[in-house]
Amino acid sequence: MIKRLLICLLTFSPVLLLAQVRPQKSAYATYQDSLKHLGFKMINNEEDLERKNANYAFIKTLTATLKLPGSFNFKFDSVKTISIVTSPDSRFRIFSWHVMNDDGSYRFYGTIQMNTGTAPLEMYPLADYSPFMANPQDTVTDNTHWYGAQYYQIIPVAAATPYYVLLGWKGNTVKSTKKVIEALTFKNGKPVLGIPVFADKLGPKDRIVFEYSRQASMMLKYIPEQHIIVADHLSPPDKRFVGKPDTYGPDLSYDAYRLRNGQWQLQENIDLRNVSSPDDTDIDPKKQARQDRAAASAGHN
Repeated sequence: MIKRLLICLLTFSPVLLLAQVRPQKSAYATYQDSLKHLGFKMINNEEDLERKNANYAFIKTLTATLKLPGSFNFKFDSVKTISIVTSPDSRFRIFSWHVMNDDGSYRFYGTIQMNTGTAPLEMYPLADYSPFMANPQDTVTDNTHWYGAQYYQIIPVAAATPYYVLLGWKGNTVKSTKKVIEALTFKNGKPVLGIPVFADKLGPKDRIVFEYSRQASMMLKYIPEQHIIVADHLSPPDKRFVGKPDTYGPDLSYDAYRLRNGQWQLQENIDLRNVSSPDDTDIDPKKQARQDRAAASAGHN
């Protein structure tokens, strides 16, 4: 009798296991399809209310997806309208995206998902507080008072108190765009954004914010071999526009923040010929929108 029972268990256990795995895979696929559709709508729909409604539905759907067991390892490969970056040590990952307002400004959304393995979901939603932040370069915040950006790179720093540097794109107005360098650490397990580890001739800063003409493009990239963050130097087209950053653009010179003893020191006018791989990994919503429309058109043909 016992022998027969063992044979039955060995025969049917793969079937039972497959029955347990399939519904979860199906749930991921269903959620991902919904996120793909909602993401396209919140970026490309011409109606402001429709973009915002799609975004609210996107947030609910993403949260439901992340509650599934093992969600940290799900890649969301087909959801192209948001940025998902994982820390090199796999401690956490950040989801971030933007929704454009009718006036050409942007609001940012996101969440930090911690890698809890098989434990329940632990995440920290990011609430865009930037309209109320007068001096972002000198402001330390938690996740509920976020400066707001769409991140594309995470750089771990092994300092006395370990932290992570985030590089991000921050659409601003119809006239200007911003990019951000800021630091993230965890205090008592909770995220803290903004650490005075960036120094220039005026002293330490909690984060670095670049502003430039919306018609221009700016390189901002980490070069790991040299432990530097390279950036286009921004300047006005002529002296008449000094102090008007919405007219600024790259002037073919370059600056860098170099890591020394856990601090990032500004070095101006560096020779980029001695820097490897200067190409930037960037976020261009207009280019993404064109790609999404092309993909949607191809899907209907």
